[in-house]
Amino acid sequence: MIKNIPYIKNLDENNFFLLSGPCVVESEKNVFEIAEHLIMITDKYKVPFIFKASFKKANRSKIDSFTGIGDIQALKILRKVREAFKIPIVTDIHTAEDAEKASEYVDVLQIPAFLSRQTDLLIAAGNTGKYVNIKKGQFLSAESMAFAANKVLETGNENIMLTDRGTMFGYNDLIVDFRSIPIMQKTAFPVIVDITHSLQQPNQTSGVTGGQPEMIETIGKAAIAVGANGIFMETHPNPAEAKSDGANMLNLKYAENLIAKLVKIRAAINTF
Repeated sequence: MIKNIPYIKNLDENNFFLLSGPCVVESEKNVFEIAEHLIMITDKYKVPFIFKASFKKANRSKIDSFTGIGDIQALKILRKVREAFKIPIVTDIHTAEDAEKASEYVDVLQIPAFLSRQTDLLIAAGNTGKYVNIKKGQFLSAESMAFAANKVLETGNENIMLTDRGTMFGYNDLIVDFRSIPIMQKTAFPVIVDITHSLQQPNQTSGVTGGQPEMIETIGKAAIAVGANGIFMETHPNPAEAKSDGANMLNLKYAENLIAKLVKIRAAINTF
């Protein structure tokens, strides 16, 4: 389903694929450290891997929140990671102009959940010919994602992924409805579960999003058990010092243990 992504490996293992990395490019050192560690793990467990980092964060709660080190500087770091390790890269885009700009540096363009209905953005992403990962809006049903995907399809681009990242449950919490996975799989596109953002606790009075990282393993296990094609997971060597979304990230030191467990679950599922 994702065979034509440049540099993608381990596709013959019948495993789930992984999109993982830090929330945002903080520095070249930080990005390379995380990428190298995740490559070691995914090569060991034969998991197809796409490295993730946003080149900028445009949808922050507070005006003084960190948004990035500079668009081109961050994109050049992502391209450097891509070329150094020969791995595909996914990054968020927020505007039609971002689609064209980022497509010169990365392999997969990601549409943030809050922007999953933005027609101009979806069309611009589709027109690049790159893979487009559309995150399901927290306010959308699983069935409605077929319409978001169709906007990309109308450009002639069939390289589409869909990601569930939870649904609003009141003002300050999200819930994962695992029925969404088979529903979105009816589109015939691969379906990913974001096991870190789905544990966010948004709209806190502090203006800083909270989270429940202790539940990441639970959501991940459930996602694989019900047949998700891929897992999305943000990770950082020190989530408490991460410049974005640290409250719901997985500490990098726990990544191998989690992936090892998910691989075992997938192997069991494959026997059915």
